[in-house]
Amino acid sequence: MFESAEIGHYVSKAQYKEQVPGLREALLEAHATLVTEKKFPVVVLISGEDGAGKGETIGVLYEWMDPRYLSTLAFEEPSDEERQRPSMWRFWRALPPKGRIGIFAGSWYSDPIRLRISGKLSAMELDARAEQINRFEAMLVNEGALVLKFWIHLSKDAQRARFESLQKDPLTAWRVTPWSWERLKTYDKLKTVSSHLLRMTNTAWAPWTIVEGVDDRYRSLTVGQVIQAALASKLASKDQTSTAVAPMVRVDTDGRNVLSELDMSLCLGEKEYKAQLGKLQGRLSVLARDPRFKSRSLVVAFEGADAAGKGGAIRRITAAMDARQFQVIPVAAPTEEERAQPHLWRFWRHLPRHNHMAIFDRTWYGRVLVERVEGFCTPADWKRAYSEINDFEHDLVEDGVIVLKFWLQISQEEQLRRFKEREEIAFKRFKITAEDWRNRDKWDAYQQAICEMVERTSTGEVPWTLVESNDKNYARIKILRTLCDRLEQALDASGGKTPTTRKRAKSTKKPKT
Repeated sequence: MFESAEIGHYVSKAQYKEQVPGLREALLEAHATLVTEKKFPVVVLISGEDGAGKGETIGVLYEWMDPRYLSTLAFEEPSDEERQRPSMWRFWRALPPKGRIGIFAGSWYSDPIRLRISGKLSAMELDARAEQINRFEAMLVNEGALVLKFWIHLSKDAQRARFESLQKDPLTAWRVTPWSWERLKTYDKLKTVSSHLLRMTNTAWAPWTIVEGVDDRYRSLTVGQVIQAALASKLASKDQTSTAVAPMVRVDTDGRNVLSELDMSLCLGEKEYKAQLGKLQGRLSVLARDPRFKSRSLVVAFEGADAAGKGGAIRRITAAMDARQFQVIPVAAPTEEERAQPHLWRFWRHLPRHNHMAIFDRTWYGRVLVERVEGFCTPADWKRAYSEINDFEHDLVEDGVIVLKFWLQISQEEQLRRFKEREEIAFKRFKITAEDWRNRDKWDAYQQAICEMVERTSTGEVPWTLVESNDKNYARIKILRTLCDRLEQALDASGGKTPTTRKRAKSTKKPKT
């Protein structure tokens, strides 16, 4: 895969001097248009072998473009804070908003390569990571981002020569460390692993550009020209790249679905409710303080019909926990900052660290519910959101997050009664709005969207729990019991270790002799 980057590409000083002014002018013009129009974000990955000129390439881009609207994100070993979150958390947080360019020096490719070279990741696991990366980058592109990936390449001999040259110059000798020479010893492994990973992730929507790094002028011109051409092309295009999706066709032939089959008459007497409430809150409190939970985190997602009782259920959960251990995230319409990012970004940023819980009052499912029904996004957006949401939740589970999802369902008659009650009681009046009444007029459309949501996103890893909520006592107890059972089951199954931790521990065991 690297043959074309080992043939001795070279640009003379005269050629370089002739081409740079025009390229800089075109780059600045495209960059200014991007900043002004804020149509899309640009993600630039600069990867490659040590000594290939990655840092120098980034420096040239800062010289040729407007540095006020560039940001460089450097990623090395995860920090303690980052280790307590899913592996992609730190990259999601660093994504540039629309109108900006983010240059990633080190990226979501770094860890898979490093772990595979060290033997902590199997070939099968590397391929799984490649597929995860492909789906992540497809999501970015479908959200409108321009993703440009550069691998700056040096042959083994060229890398050795580059290290020797840098070491001879007192001004650059500091850049060559004992670690650099150690990395040279693993060059062949790096080349094998990186060429495989690049081949697996060289997609139509986010292809790799492999650039020979021996000649600085050739390297700089090539990267600059690719970025300028890609920017100009996307700025001129009126079509947003989008994965083709099949039309939604769902027919309840017999008139039955997951909501119609719920027994809405289920209820619980006050005496029994109070007895079970205290018992379950005590159980949850003990589980939250279990030493095994110190290496895990918990995400609880609440969705439901208006006035179904989400707030009351959440209060019964938080009453059992130390306030320092949880955060309740109410989700409303996205802010300007959030609209400038992929739709899952605002949820990634709130993921809890170990030994903590995040409770979402409304969630990432808004895209396939309210945004779908109210027409706030295109059909292509909400149709592909199902797979993106499943990927998101799968990534959380893979990194040891315990995820629970509750849908609270009430009948139309009970909803009407609660709406009227809210209008009549002063301290509840703030809960009822004109939007609630408007949503009620679209009851049937929402019911169809809910059924499709459950069918397409209730997975074996993260199933939906449908809660019959006409009786608040019954609903709250079912939610608490489900939460305790799932949390206890997860802790017993893992012994306090995350799936990732167990996998790495297994892969580093020495073979028997």
